[in-house]
Amino acid sequence: MRGFKDLVKTLFVFSFLLSSVGFSQAQETIVSGKVTDAASGDPIPFVNVVFKGTSNGMTTDFDGRFRIKALALSAKDSIVATYIGYKSRSKKIKIGITQVVNIQLEEDVTKLQEVVIKSGENPAFPIIRKVIDNKGLNDKRRLSGYEHDTYSKMEIDADNISAKLREKKIMRKIAQVLDSMDRMAGEDGKPILPLFISESVSKIYYRDNPSLKKEFISKTKINGVLGEDYSDLLAQMIGPSMQDYNFYMNWLNFGRKAFVSPIADGWRAYYDYELLDSATLDGHFCYRLDFFPKSEQALAFTGTMWITKNEYAIKQIDATMGSTANINFIEKVKIQHEYKQVEGGAWLPVKSRVLIDVGELSSNSAGLLAKFYVSNKNIIVNKPKPPSFFDRAIEKAEEANLEEEEKTWDTLRHEPLTTSEKNVYQMIDTIKNIPIVRSYVDILKLIINGYYKTGKVFIGPYLGAIAWNNHEGIRLQAGFKTNIKFSKKWVLGAQLAYGFHDEQVKYQAFVKRILNRKQWTTFTLQSKYEITRVGLDEDFVTEFPLFKYASRWGRYDLSNYYHEYRATFERELFKGFVQKVSLRQFDFIPTYPFEYHSNPSDVNSPTNNQFKTTEVFFESRYARDQIFLQNDNDRIGLESKRWPVFTLRYTHGFKTSLGDFTYDKVRINMTKRMKMGPLGNGYINLTGEQIFGTLPNPLLGVHLGNQTKVYLPVSFNMLRFGEFASDRYASFQYRQNFEGLFLNNIPLIQKLKWRLLATANVLVGTLSTANQEAVTNPSGLNQYKTFALDPAKPYMEVGYGVENIFKFLRVDFVHRLNYLDIPDSRSFGVFFSVQIQL
Repeated sequence: MRGFKDLVKTLFVFSFLLSSVGFSQAQETIVSGKVTDAASGDPIPFVNVVFKGTSNGMTTDFDGRFRIKALALSAKDSIVATYIGYKSRSKKIKIGITQVVNIQLEEDVTKLQEVVIKSGENPAFPIIRKVIDNKGLNDKRRLSGYEHDTYSKMEIDADNISAKLREKKIMRKIAQVLDSMDRMAGEDGKPILPLFISESVSKIYYRDNPSLKKEFISKTKINGVLGEDYSDLLAQMIGPSMQDYNFYMNWLNFGRKAFVSPIADGWRAYYDYELLDSATLDGHFCYRLDFFPKSEQALAFTGTMWITKNEYAIKQIDATMGSTANINFIEKVKIQHEYKQVEGGAWLPVKSRVLIDVGELSSNSAGLLAKFYVSNKNIIVNKPKPPSFFDRAIEKAEEANLEEEEKTWDTLRHEPLTTSEKNVYQMIDTIKNIPIVRSYVDILKLIINGYYKTGKVFIGPYLGAIAWNNHEGIRLQAGFKTNIKFSKKWVLGAQLAYGFHDEQVKYQAFVKRILNRKQWTTFTLQSKYEITRVGLDEDFVTEFPLFKYASRWGRYDLSNYYHEYRATFERELFKGFVQKVSLRQFDFIPTYPFEYHSNPSDVNSPTNNQFKTTEVFFESRYARDQIFLQNDNDRIGLESKRWPVFTLRYTHGFKTSLGDFTYDKVRINMTKRMKMGPLGNGYINLTGEQIFGTLPNPLLGVHLGNQTKVYLPVSFNMLRFGEFASDRYASFQYRQNFEGLFLNNIPLIQKLKWRLLATANVLVGTLSTANQEAVTNPSGLNQYKTFALDPAKPYMEVGYGVENIFKFLRVDFVHRLNYLDIPDSRSFGVFFSVQIQL
C-alpha cells in the first residue's frame, strides 16, 4: 500500500514538472480560420496549413477554410500557410484553447518554378495520361442536356491606388470613403475602391446536338458608379453564362485569347507537372498535381488540381495566369472550380470563382479588380429542352430588376454576403453622388459611347463633330438621338452638318419603332442628304466608326451628293436568323465630271450626269452561335465563336418616275474566325456578287478602296475610292493574328509584347462591255475614271504588320502586287489603327 502511495506522489510530481515547462497532456489546441488573398480578399483553396515544425495540418477547402488541432504543442508554436504562387506566412497561436486565426497571403511575383525530374518518368505523367483518356467520360458536354439553379455575384473595384493618385482632386473628395474601405481586403490587404456590384439568380440550360445554351435571369440586383446606363449591359456581358471556363476543352477562350488547358491533349508541349500529395475530398481519394507553363509568355496557367483516383476527373482546380504572359492590361487571371459528379458520370462545377486583375496604365492611374462567384444547385441532367427553347441565349424576366427587400435576397442567395460586400452597396451610392465623380463618369461615358447623355437624349456622335475635305472645306456636325428614358418603344434621332466651302447644309433624321424586344423586331424610317465617296456604303462600315469618320477627311476625287429616303423592317425569325426588308429611293449628284447614256444599252442615246433609283432589298443573315445583348434601345451582337456567319442579299431596282433603271443584284457573304491554338487566330471574309442589267458604274459592284491612313479589314486598302467596278466578282480577304508566336522568343522584344500579323486580299471580277460603254469620262482624266478588272488577272495585295504597340497601336504595311500601270496607283502603303484588345 505504501508503495502505491509513493507511485501516486511520483506521478503527481512528474505531472507538475511537465506543466511547469509548458506541456499539457490534456488540453487540446484547435485552430480554425480562413486563408484569403491579401490583394483581393478572395479565399484561396488548396493552401497547406500546418502547425510549425510538424506535418500536422490540412489543406484549405474551396472557400479557403481550415480547422486543425493538436495535443502536444510548444508555448512558442505557430501555424504556417504555404501555397504555390504566394509567400509563405506564419502566425502565432495560443496553446490549449479553441481559436480563430485568419491568414492573408501575398502573391510571390517571381520567375516560374523549375521542375527538376530525376531519372525515370515523372510520376505525374501516368496520372495526366489517364485524365486525358477519361476526358470524354468526365466532360459535362457528354450529357445530352443539363440545367441548374445559379446564384452569381460580381464585384469590380479599383485597386493599386498609389499615393500620387490619392493627391488628385477627385481622390481627395472621396478620401473619407477610402479611409473606411482600407479594411475591405483584410487586415493587411491593399485598399480598394468599389465601382460595381451585382447579384443575380438565374437558371442555366444546356443541350447537345445541336449545342445550345441559355440563361434565364429571374432576379438581379445591380449598383455601379456608371449608373444604370451600363450596369445592365455589363451584367449581361460578364454574367455567369459568360464565365463558363471548361478545362476539359483543349483551349479556354478569354475574350479573343485562347489559353491552353493543363489537361489539353497536347499537354506535354506546354506544361510541366509535379505530383505532391494525396488526400480524400468529399469521399473521393485524390492526387494533388501542381502544373507550370514551360514558357513564361505562353498563354498557359500555373496552379493546382486534385484528380480523383477512380475516375481520373478534376475534383478541384485553381489555375492562375500571371503578368508574364503575352496579354494586355491583365496582371492576373485566376480561375477556381469545385466539381461534383452527377448522374450519367460527368462532373459539373458546383462552385466557381474567377478573378481578373487589371494593371494600372500609369503611375497616375489605378488598376481594376473584377471578382466573380458562381454557385450551382439542383442539377438536372439528360432532360434537354427542345431547340426552339434556346432562341434567346440570355433572357431576363420582366420583373427581374424590381427591388426586393434584403430578407428576400437572403433566401435567394446560396451563401450570405460578407460584411464588406454588404457595405459595398452603400459605399457605391456615396461615391457616385459626389459631384466631381459624376463629372468624370460623364466624360468616361462620352468616350465609351461616342455620345454625351443628358436626360432623355444622347448628344453626338463626337467623332463626326469636325472634318475637312476639298469639297466641303471645314465641316461641322451636331446631332442627337433619344434614349430609353424617352421611350422603350420609340427612338428619334437627327444630325445637321455644314460645309464652309460648298456652303451646303447636310442632314439626316430617323424614327425607329421597337415592335418586339424579346424576338427583336424594328421598323425604321430615315431621310438624309449627304456627301459620300463613290463605293463607300455606310451600311458596311458601321462597325468601324474610326474609318467612317476618317473617310470624311482629305481629297475627294470620286464623290457625290445624294438624297435618300428609306423604310426598313427587321425581325429575328429564330435564333441567329435575322430577316431584313428595305425600300430605298435615292439620287446621284456627282461632284466630278461624270456622264452616262440615258439608255445604258444604247451608246448613241443622250447622256445625263445625274440619276435616281428606287430599289427594294431582302437580306437574310444567319449566325448560329452569335449572342446578342440589349443596351438601352440598341441591340449589340458579340463575335460569333465557332460557326461562320452567312449573309444573303437580293436587290431589285424599279424603273418608275422615282427610278431610272431596272436591275437585279444577288450578293452572298461569309465571315469566319478560326482559332488555331499556338498559331493565333485567322479571320476570313468571302464575298461574291452578280449584277443583272446595264447600269452606270456607281450602281455596280464598286470595290471599297481606302485613301485614308486608317486600316480597314473589309476594304482593299491600296485601291482608290471608286478605282474598280464589276458586275460579277468574288473576293477573298484573310487576316492572320499570330499573337506572340514569333516575337515571344526574341529576348529584347518579348517584354514589349508586340504581335505579328499578316493579311492577304484577292479580287476577281468582270465588267461587261455594255456596262463599260454605259459611262463616259468627259474630262478624260484618269483620276475620275473607274476601271474594269481583267477576268484572268486577279487584283492582289498582301500585308504584314505589328500590333499591340504601346498596347493600343497597330501598324500595317501593305503591298499592291499588280495593276500598277494604272495612273496614280500606289504600290506600297502604311496604315494605322487603334484597337483595345487583350
